[in-house]
Amino acid sequence: MNVFEISLSGLDVEWQRLQIAAQNLANMNSTRSTLGDVYRPLRLVSGPAASFSATLEEGAVAASGVRVIGVEPQANALRRAFEPHHPHADADGFVTYPNVDHAGEMTLMIRASRAYEANLAAISIAQEMYSRALDVGRQS
Repeated sequence: MNVFEISLSGLDVEWQRLQIAAQNLANMNSTRSTLGDVYRPLRLVSGPAASFSATLEEGAVAASGVRVIGVEPQANALRRAFEPHHPHADADGFVTYPNVDHAGEMTLMIRASRAYEANLAAISIAQEMYSRALDVGRQS
């Protein structure tokens, strides 16, 4: 089990999760995406780097970390506001905005940053343990 590889994969996933949450917050009042349609809030989907069956075949100690499975738009992630003078208003005077939950995104960012910090702590502790093991080996 390589602590560094596992923690580094966790760092990468949480960094990407933070970027997606920041992108959602930045676009919460956007009426159009770069493609011209309505921006849809995204959610990062992550999971184990190896399948369950592969982990069983390799043994219980063959942990392999996590990976990004994909980035998916959230379902029911649009809201309509009556703004008849807006340039993107439809025939009924409604403008479609992304339905970004500000508090939910901020909570997600806090959770992701705490997970990021936990992975950094795991790397630091592993480095300290390996260093102390080398010191013990030198003294013997």
